[in-house]
Amino acid sequence: MKFIKRTIILILIVCSFAAIAIVVADYLVEYKTAGKVYNSTSSIPYNKVGLFLGTAKYLNNGHVNLYYKYRIEAAIKLYKAGKVDYILISGDNSTQLYDEPTTIKEDLILGGIPEDRIYLDYAGFRTLDSVVRSHKIFGQSSVTVISQQFHNERAIYIAYYKNMEAIGFNAKSVSKRYGFKVMVRERLARVKMMLDLLVGKQPKFLGKKISIG
Repeated sequence: MKFIKRTIILILIVCSFAAIAIVVADYLVEYKTAGKVYNSTSSIPYNKVGLFLGTAKYLNNGHVNLYYKYRIEAAIKLYKAGKVDYILISGDNSTQLYDEPTTIKEDLILGGIPEDRIYLDYAGFRTLDSVVRSHKIFGQSSVTVISQQFHNERAIYIAYYKNMEAIGFNAKSVSKRYGFKVMVRERLARVKMMLDLLVGKQPKFLGKKISIG
């Protein structure tokens, strides 16, 4: 009986710490990124490079991923408004059969962005990798992140911690029902991000520097 009570108490303690960590991480991200995310091209400041955070084009059910669709639309809108000169696509290309950056590039070209204005980062396996590599590999100390607002905020926080300047251009959001699982994962991702930053986690790959423009 004592073992069961101790187990229950331990579980409650762990759950309490987890809940506190989620609340604190969420607060810090929101606080540090306030005023750095934009919904309008008329109000967002200019940056040389827009950092497009990749995602899969299709869901497991074969339907187009709305997060992907809206990010493509946002990047095209931002470029055509003259608020960025180049798009750096950072995504996962972990296997020959999965290549986010190239797929995104093709759709951006179809949307009217010239090929010579697009650069690819094939090692953007995580948001931390994408942000850090945009600085260390592609030489950018200031970027405009292109993704949904919750994702932009996390990327901007990473940039802030790494002494970079970053703002975010928010792609259209999805419905709460469509994005419920993603939002739950985002709360956990913010906690993990905090831990990664505290322990000095580095990108999986770095490599030779690439000049944009």
